[in-house]
Parts: sequence; structure tokens; C-alpha cells
Amino acid sequence: MPLDAKLRQRLEQALALVDEAGTIGPRLVGDAQRLWQRTQRLAAMKLVGEGLDLEALELACYAIELPLRRSRGTSGGRPVHTSLRDRSEEAAELLLGLAGDADERLLDRATRVLHEMPHRSPMLDEARLLADAINLDDFGIIGLVRQAMASAQAGDGTVQFAEGLEKREQYGYWEARLKDGFHFEPVRQLARRRLDNARHVAILLRAELREDG
Repeated sequence: MPLDAKLRQRLEQALALVDEAGTIGPRLVGDAQRLWQRTQRLAAMKLVGEGLDLEALELACYAIELPLRRSRGTSGGRPVHTSLRDRSEEAAELLLGLAGDADERLLDRATRVLHEMPHRSPMLDEARLLADAINLDDFGIIGLVRQAMASAQAGDGTVQFAEGLEKREQYGYWEARLKDGFHFEPVRQLARRRLDNARHVAILLRAELREDG
């Protein structure tokens, strides 16, 4: 069953405001739509049994992309990192504030998915699927684009972005994420394939920077 049109409209209106400066743009709405599409594709892989609460899962996908108050501060001019747990907890709070006269049972189910999602072993299949879908977005060329956007927002340039990629490789960041960041092995393998693509792009980026230097 699709989300109620009025509830979806309220969510999309909130997602249209992408920062505290009042900037209007499609980024967060697009991220929420992509997350829901990705989650549906994972569900279609039959990683869990039948009977998924797709309505609550879709609502949680939109809520997790809402602009968070706690992430708006800066430290030394750089955006403060928000943990997945903090992100999910505030998303649940924001969802309840935006929901208006939405079905209370649906809200309860969606907020439970959000609260369960960051746990090491979530009880809900919906929460495990959502966690893997969110983590998968950090891998691959899409992940590189998102990192580049965050790096530019922090005031870094291309050289600093490339150095950051290299440091993550040196510290084994991605291997640790592959090990601990997924509940389902097929999704982990998909993340590994995407990581290979990202590493290839990073090699090309370093080569071009050497040509400039």
C-alpha cells in the first residue's frame, strides 16, 4: 500500500529545505526516493521472508533523509559527523512532528523501524534491510560523489579530497565497513563490487593530480 498523498507531500516539503540557510533544492527528496528504490530492490532479492511492512519501510526511508538539527553545527569549520543512531532517533522525532493526522499505527511501525535500524542485530527485517540500503550508498561512485560534496562543504579542494580517500585505504576503513556494515552477504558482495569501481576512479584521480603537479 503506497503512502498517503498528504503525508508524502508534507515529507517532500520538509525535504525540499536542504540547509539552515533556507536553500531549496531537490537533493534530499532525491536521496529519499533513491533510498526507497534501493530498499525495494534489496527486498526483491528475497533476503528475508514474506510479509514485509512496505508502507512503514517507505515512510522510514523518507524520514531518515529529513534535515537534522543536530548535524547543523560545525567543529573547526567542518560539518559535525552524525552517527546512524543519532540520525535515526532524530528522524523518528521529526517524523512524529510532521505527521499531522497520519495513521498512528503506521507512525508507530515506522518509528520502530527507525529505532531498531542502527542496532547490531535488529529484530525487524525491515530495519535490517534499511540499514543495509543506507550503508550501501556509501560505496561505489555514488559514495565518492557524496564524499566529494561533503568535502567541498567543509572547505576542502580536490587535493584534500584525494588525500582523504588515500587515508581511508591506508587505515583499512572500507574493509572494516564491509565486515561490520551489512546484515546480508549478497548486499556485502554488491558493496564490494561498488568499492572496486570507486577505487578505480580514485586511481584515475590521483593520476590526473600527478599530471598537474
